[in-house]
Amino acid sequence: MPPILNYVIHLLLAAVLLAVFFKVYTWVTPYDEVELIRRGNRAAAMSLGGAMGGFSLTVASSLLHTSGYQEFFGWAAGALMVQLLAYLVTTRGLRISREHIESDNAAFGGLMGCIALCIGAINAACIS
Repeated sequence: MPPILNYVIHLLLAAVLLAVFFKVYTWVTPYDEVELIRRGNRAAAMSLGGAMGGFSLTVASSLLHTSGYQEFFGWAAGALMVQLLAYLVTTRGLRISREHIESDNAAFGGLMGCIALCIGAINAACIS
């Protein structure tokens, strides 16, 4: 396969996986991140942005360290589950409620985003 075609396929697959992650993650959370972000809610933007960044770190690492599409998809599915688990543990452990994000508590949103990025970085490193 020509390298440019391999690049395009991986780029498109990664973009589709990110879109799937976005859809699943925003479905699992009890608030509408997109609507909150449209209204200028920084907490929702930081939380969602961190989760997407954390997921993307693992997807990027799996692109570097896997040889086939099945293995790549497997790591991406694992990353999705890890990020969702991190969200559930964080919100319950720190008692971050829907109201914290909906009221634009940037401290909680930033913390959730940072935790998601940290989990994503650790998860990405575990692939190598």
